[in-house]
Amino acid sequence: MSFKKINISFIRLDNMTIYNSDFIKEITARGFIHQATDLNNLDKILCNKKNIPGYIGFDCTATSLHVGSLIQIMLLRWYQKYGHQPIVLLGGGTTLVGDPSGKDESRKLLTTEIIESNAIGIKNVFKKFINFDNNDNSALMVNNAEWLTKLNYIEFLRDFGKHFSINRMLGFDSVKLRLDREQTLSFLEFNYMILQAYDFYELNKRYACALQMGGSDQWGNIINGIELYRRLNINDNKSNLYGLTSPLITTSSGSKMGKTANGAIWLNSELCSPWDYWQFWRNTEDKDVIKFLKLFTEINIHEINKLEKLQGADINEAKIILANAATSLLHGEKEKNKALNTAKSIFKNTGQEENLPIIYYNTDRFIDGVTLLECMIENNYLANSKSEARRLIRGSAVKINDASVSDENIKITKISFNEKDQVKISAGKKKHMLIKMK
Repeated sequence: MSFKKINISFIRLDNMTIYNSDFIKEITARGFIHQATDLNNLDKILCNKKNIPGYIGFDCTATSLHVGSLIQIMLLRWYQKYGHQPIVLLGGGTTLVGDPSGKDESRKLLTTEIIESNAIGIKNVFKKFINFDNNDNSALMVNNAEWLTKLNYIEFLRDFGKHFSINRMLGFDSVKLRLDREQTLSFLEFNYMILQAYDFYELNKRYACALQMGGSDQWGNIINGIELYRRLNINDNKSNLYGLTSPLITTSSGSKMGKTANGAIWLNSELCSPWDYWQFWRNTEDKDVIKFLKLFTEINIHEINKLEKLQGADINEAKIILANAATSLLHGEKEKNKALNTAKSIFKNTGQEENLPIIYYNTDRFIDGVTLLECMIENNYLANSKSEARRLIRGSAVKINDASVSDENIKITKISFNEKDQVKISAGKKKHMLIKMK
């Protein structure tokens, strides 16, 4: 069977184009768009019709999503805010295969039980950002295991496999980059893009879903879904599917968004406390503050543009605004206020430190004492290694109970504890932790 290439126009954002739909105008101004298929026509449809379903898929590879997924979550949040229906597609089926996009090697295969447990954690994250109880445009949460695990392999190959060109699939980044590096790509992983394309077809059939959004690494998979739909509806010129991707977000220093020396910044409070989450945003690099305000908060774009004029130490004001807004979205006003008050108390040295990270040691450890170096590298809270901890001490950046320390061999003993039965250790002005006995 010969494959006739279906032309799909796509654009890279043109800042001179004027859009009419509130959703496209908003996400354009905030920098959400990397590529899109027929954006002008999508703009017209979103402007003329309400409640158009659009989806983003999230595989269930962990018990929570992290900050790296936040740009996609915010896309769905804006989509709902402007009157359309967001669909959260949990990848209960595709997680069994594993997405090769952006990976140097195959993902670890998870059991069905682990995937189902992960899905529960991910659902809890979305409930904080998206409304599933709004009668007008309530969000949907569906799991592609509903249809993928029921497919008959031979029938699926005959009905859908014939519409995919291996030649084209080998050119997609998720495949090409792995092969260029001479790294193994299993046949199992190669099927992932076919299953994602089928997801788009199935969501359109079940819910009239017309738009798939995702990260820039999903562009090839999204195009596959649109092409599959067109081949299956070759005589239907009245409707179309659309794709839109967001840029890969990295910090100004080049690190991947949401990754720190201490690991991923999770969106589940059990994995990352509201205080740590607030601190993450407060420690944003100067050059990233405005970009992150646009992407990860709902602060009016005109107000953000005013903050762009801040320079020098005044940029810290914008960082606090970012930390407050981002923490409020995920954890609520109460937790945001607690984090903010903790930060203020540390800065003012008032001693109100109940929200700081706490490390517990057995009481008998303090008979001979726990070395300061050991405490500092615990969970990588203050330093990532003993050599880094030594450098901080030698640079006069470390304090115990707000008193400077110069001896790198000092130990924390029972006499180190203050009237609150705790020891506060600080590294610089921003990193603090408490030591307590158990």
